[in-house]
Amino acid sequence: MHGSADKDERHSTPQTDRRSKLMPRVMGSLAIFGVMIGLMIGRLTTPEPSELQQIEVADGALIAWFNNEPKLHGEIVDGSVALLFQAAGRAQKGQLKFNGKDVNWRVRLSDKGLLLTLVAARPLRGEWAGSEVDDRWRLEIRLREQ
Repeated sequence: MHGSADKDERHSTPQTDRRSKLMPRVMGSLAIFGVMIGLMIGRLTTPEPSELQQIEVADGALIAWFNNEPKLHGEIVDGSVALLFQAAGRAQKGQLKFNGKDVNWRVRLSDKGLLLTLVAARPLRGEWAGSEVDDRWRLEIRLREQ
């Protein structure tokens, strides 16, 4: 053994790798770039969460304004109207007049969103309809006696 020459590959010196070391780096860079682009596209296409902006009292109706259309589930429970919105907002309460009598309404935060309840001394029924007005979502809740 007179050195580390590659005569017949019997020496302790490892063989030189003739493959390029650039290909794994290029593939890794492309994978990272693809993940970053995917995250940016996902962020751009995700709709912004719904938010209750304000509530207005009208004659025999309650009008709720949202920044966009929320998912809604409504029920008539024991003569009261209950609406559950998948939206953010703050707790509020108030009163409105319906046929000369008071109706109390309250917005509460729940684990599934916002819960709007309308309660009166007599059983109520409610009908609600939403529409887009000036880039906002308007939900009108009309009351009637049962």
